[in-house]
Amino acid sequence: MAKKSTTVFYCQECGHESSKWMGQCPACRKWNTFVEEKVSVSNAKITPFREAAKPVKIGSISMGEEARTHTGIAELDRVLGGGIMQGSLTLVGGDPGIGKSTLLLQMCRLLANAGRKVLYISGEESLKQIKLRAVRIGDFQDTMMLLCETNLAIVEETIRHTEPEIVVIDSIQTMYQESVTSAPGSVSQVREATNVFLQLAKGMGTSIFIVGHVTKEGTVAGPRVLEHMVDTVLYFEGDRYASYRILRGVKNRFGSTNEIGVFEMRREGLMEVENPSEYMLSGKPVGASGSVVVCSVEGTRPILIEIQALVSRTNFGIPRRQTTGTDFNRVNLLMAVLEKRLGLQIGDCDAYVNIAGGMKISEPAIDLGLIMAIVSSFKNRAVDERTIVFGEVGLSGEVRAVSMAQQRVQEAKKLGYETVIMPRVNLEGMDKIEGIRIIGVGGIGEAIDVI
Repeated sequence: MAKKSTTVFYCQECGHESSKWMGQCPACRKWNTFVEEKVSVSNAKITPFREAAKPVKIGSISMGEEARTHTGIAELDRVLGGGIMQGSLTLVGGDPGIGKSTLLLQMCRLLANAGRKVLYISGEESLKQIKLRAVRIGDFQDTMMLLCETNLAIVEETIRHTEPEIVVIDSIQTMYQESVTSAPGSVSQVREATNVFLQLAKGMGTSIFIVGHVTKEGTVAGPRVLEHMVDTVLYFEGDRYASYRILRGVKNRFGSTNEIGVFEMRREGLMEVENPSEYMLSGKPVGASGSVVVCSVEGTRPILIEIQALVSRTNFGIPRRQTTGTDFNRVNLLMAVLEKRLGLQIGDCDAYVNIAGGMKISEPAIDLGLIMAIVSSFKNRAVDERTIVFGEVGLSGEVRAVSMAQQRVQEAKKLGYETVIMPRVNLEGMDKIEGIRIIGVGGIGEAIDVI
């Protein structure tokens, strides 16, 4: 069988193919995303296509209850939208050592102990290495099967032969197709492997989890089309040297997006954090300036988070600004609003803003909390520790409405907070909540006067 080797260029963002290198991709308009790969074109005869499927009238399709499987991990079920959807393809990404394989191995253990047929396929570890990690987690039933293989054809045949209910692929970058001559982990190999697993999931009704490595920018390595092909994309966030982990759903065809689950890494594996607000506020200083508690909503869950700010006069010609866990440009914008609308002379001050607990928050509802923390540090006056604030701040200094105000106040009351400072426009239509003082403000000047 003769083969002809050719060189093609693939866009790492969208998978667009070109015969020559280009600075900008004509499909997704991204710059410097083309990579070179060698592929072999076979002259073998093409096998006849299978019988085409016939269209079906939408009215003839019967609708029953959603075939979901509970993993036994409540936080994971929450992010997945209520459990594992039958025939779904889920991509799990995260930094090396963050706990992706550990979480999926714990999920496999609980499913196997519940009588589910589970197949764990690893291309990075041997059987003894997986067993060594599994012993720390707990006992496994015989319905849990292991396979160490990277050849995509063998993996596909094994899945078709064993017919498991749940399959875990660790990782997609190690799988290779012999007919594709590029190296494992390349754009063409990752795309081909994902397409095979997509056909298996939809054709057999098997739920497949794919582990994906991430690049230095924090996105899944390989073409961006990989994220478009799967049903659900989950990202594991957090500092690998800290004990907390956050599982965030950024795409979900069967549930809400941007839902999060909070875990704590221990010796025996990842443990669920049932009350993230209390966990995130542990160790909060008492009577310290620049510390404010805000309420942010992640998916459908309100979470109380501490914002810390440190403002001091600079010793250099250009003040230094630094943020951790929130948008740098947003903080600069809010400091400009403070200087223009309230006359605070903070243009020649260094400013450092931190979201305690390692969370990454981009919701506009924390704007008022950022303002309060910066002013508190600048004036060196502490904010009452039993007070929380939330609200979006506009360029005119007005405090605008936010979503789910009722749920935010209820979360504050549950943790024993006594005062809530929130947008005045959100007070209309809100049910009265006993035992907590609610103050509505229309601008940042009013909020600072209340504090």
